[in-house]
Amino acid sequence: QVQLVESGGGLVQAGGSLRLSCAASGRTFSLYTMGWFRQAPGKEREFVGAISWSGGATYYADSVKGRFTISRDNAKNTVYLQMNNLKPEDTAVHYCAAKGGPIATMTRAYDYWGQGTQVTVSS
Repeated sequence: QVQLVESGGGLVQAGGSLRLSCAASGRTFSLYTMGWFRQAPGKEREFVGAISWSGGATYYADSVKGRFTISRDNAKNTVYLQMNNLKPEDTAVHYCAAKGGPIATMTRAYDYWGQGTQVTVSS
């Protein structure tokens, strides 16, 4: 069982940056692939990016590639989402999620979810 808590969301102007954190409970955090997703009002939850259990592999949605970076610190049971050059279309509730096995982009592949943190980008 893994419990996830996101933090770091807020209001930022277009072109600005935010870093989201996702703190996990449990001793097996280092065994999980971690993903970030987001959901805007009236839209389906979409994949943002993911990082393998070791941190050695990452994968990003085309919409954020080159702007967002995922990292993790297994000693701190935390995964991060660094978001640069934010755009109004990045406005959404951002969620972290955990799964066993390799990186996946589909929401149903992930077993554990946080409660989400709101990111709002003003133009």
